[in-house]
Amino acid sequence: MIKDILHDLTQHTHGLGVIDLVKVVGTATETQIFAVTEDKDLIVYGTLKNPLVDFIGTFGMPNLAKLKTILSLPVFDDTSVIKVTHGKRDDPAALDSIHFETKVLDFITDYRLMAQSAIEDKVKNVTFKGTTWNVELEPTVLGIQRLKMQASANSEESHFTTKIEKGELKVYFGDPSTHSGNFVFQSGITGNLAKTWAWPVKIFLSIMDLPGDKHISFADAGVAEITVDSGLAVWRYLLPAYK
Repeated sequence: MIKDILHDLTQHTHGLGVIDLVKVVGTATETQIFAVTEDKDLIVYGTLKNPLVDFIGTFGMPNLAKLKTILSLPVFDDTSVIKVTHGKRDDPAALDSIHFETKVLDFITDYRLMAQSAIEDKVKNVTFKGTTWNVELEPTVLGIQRLKMQASANSEESHFTTKIEKGELKVYFGDPSTHSGNFVFQSGITGNLAKTWAWPVKIFLSIMDLPGDKHISFADAGVAEITVDSGLAVWRYLLPAYK
């Protein structure tokens, strides 16, 4: 169970290519994961569907690339033991590391966790007070494929813009005075966007590539939210817009 959760966590954070550190806040009733990129162009909130009792406390998980590598080692199979250890010098009850060992104890690896005092300084809580979502939709496979194709054709563009035209969500790349392109991402849209905002191509596409059921919300306030239900957790990705 813990291995599946760790795999899901690394896939839905580090897998985006812009996050290598998360903060975990766990209680007996809830396990939450937080992350934010250095320039704050992506904020991640994750909530496990079932709280992990091994993750009670506040701690950091740094160098997620290392954790991903450990999880991929074939030596750690279904017979292996994965457990969280405790005991730091200033707080014996604090979480210390995730310990991996084979059944016969012939291969052992420890992934060190970050103390609460250190992670609180690295990952500040970002409170999202909510907004009015003007447009909401479940993205289709075709829409995502078209986004990838248009992004490939306009690979020099780092952002795309969105508009609602006659009930269609249209995506625009580039400047019509030079190279540009647009396409219908999805039809049958209710709601409207009075403002034109720009969204980061690579991050948006990385989220679209994640496994799980997706829901996209856009707000005229200049923020988008993509929710991904992975089965084990619900991940919320907040994207502040570019003007």
